[in-house]
Amino acid sequence: MSMPSSRDFIIGPWRAVSVLGVTEILAWGALFYPPVLTVPLIAADHGWSKAFAMAGFSLGLFVGGIVSRYVGSAIDRYGGHIVMPFGSLLGAAGLVGLVAAPNATAYFAVWSVIGAAMAASLYDPAFATLGRIFGAAARAPITTLTLAGGFASTVSWPATQFLIDRAGWRGAYLVYAALLALIAAPLLAFALPRQRAAHEAPATIAAELPDAPAVKPKLAPHGIVFVLVATAFASYAFVPSALAAHLLAIFGRFGLTADTVVAIGMLFGPAQVLARVCELTLARGFKPLAIARSAIALLVAGFVLLAIAPFSAMVAAIFAVMFGMTNGLITIARGTVPLSLFGASGYGRLVGRIGGPFLVVQAVAPVALAYVVERASDVAGLALVAAFAVVSLVSFAVIRA
Repeated sequence: MSMPSSRDFIIGPWRAVSVLGVTEILAWGALFYPPVLTVPLIAADHGWSKAFAMAGFSLGLFVGGIVSRYVGSAIDRYGGHIVMPFGSLLGAAGLVGLVAAPNATAYFAVWSVIGAAMAASLYDPAFATLGRIFGAAARAPITTLTLAGGFASTVSWPATQFLIDRAGWRGAYLVYAALLALIAAPLLAFALPRQRAAHEAPATIAAELPDAPAVKPKLAPHGIVFVLVATAFASYAFVPSALAAHLLAIFGRFGLTADTVVAIGMLFGPAQVLARVCELTLARGFKPLAIARSAIALLVAGFVLLAIAPFSAMVAAIFAVMFGMTNGLITIARGTVPLSLFGASGYGRLVGRIGGPFLVVQAVAPVALAYVVERASDVAGLALVAAFAVVSLVSFAVIRA
């Protein structure tokens, strides 16, 4: 598919990428990234342990995994312009509830609401929306969207700290609730394109989107191949979720200074974006499944490097870059691999079915790694994470389209 002009991002189907680019930054920045900064403050205010407070976030991810397939089915049926605004409004309501929660029961109930909002606001529903709009031609829009989404953490963490410093964690969440309700929801409801690609008729797709490839689904979206795809992505989900919570602390315990650890952590985001730019500009001729296999193989090679090379800041930095590039590519693959293997018909429900196990494993991973590190060692913890990466690689490797 040829790349669009700047005008296309304002008029026509590609406007969806512009709208979702803004709303994904707001959704990730308001719902997913702040807890690393806000949860310690919430715990202190309520007199809870940090682990207890963070369990609310994990519960939210777990609930999101359960409802994900239903969100995808709703997008297939009604469109992202109907479903995703409700996700933003639900997220806004959840953040207000988080501020007002008087006790632990209310706190966990509110995180369940926020989890449902994440299932209707983050990448999976956005990919489902692009699949509905572009059909078989959705690969380039999905990749372009992830370029914008890659800046969410870059924007959110400094913005969250700024708001906390001036208004406390409650004020920060009220600001984010207003952004979701007053900016994200109206954009999704009124600016998101409403057209739907004719998934079952490649000739029609070609007429409406001349650059769209006339590709019919090669595989049924069930059975062993679907199980392998879901297993591959769910196994990978353990890696970024666990490492995001613990990797920098592990590197610190390995002997790196705090400043060095922070500098290494800063490499992750640019590595993600670099990998996505390369996928968009250099790897469009490669099949999504091949890119997913290569990305996970790069990550496994990074774990091998950690295992066999004498540990140093340079080794840690190289691993961070390899990990970041892998995550950047796998985020895209979550949208493009199912599209490539199973086709565009029923794509929203398909993405939701794959996203459900992904979010559930993502919820469990930080707690599981913390348990292993505390009961065994940091090395054992890294070995556990590497094992999940290997399971993901093997699952991708045995798929035959």
